[in-house]
Amino acid sequence: MRLDEIYRYTRAQWGQARAEQYLRTLFASFKEAAEGLVPSRPVPAEFGVNGFYYHCQKHFVYWKRLKDGEIGIVTVLHERMHQFERYRDDIGS
Repeated sequence: MRLDEIYRYTRAQWGQARAEQYLRTLFASFKEAAEGLVPSRPVPAEFGVNGFYYHCQKHFVYWKRLKDGEIGIVTVLHERMHQFERYRDDIGS
């Protein structure tokens, strides 16, 4: 996951307050996804993982349901990144 990179970039571009707000928004979306309140799509089969993704502001959040019923955030990627390659990098495939 690249939350530290997201924070540093946003802080450098728009300041600390906006960076903190952006991360709060992302974390709120994680909670909403866990509660089933965020419309998510299945991860494409070529990624080789059962999971879902949704768009949150300028990022795509990839997540999956864990055995205990909770969700695990797999990665958070900027909408302009090549999703397939970066996702593979993040899951170590």
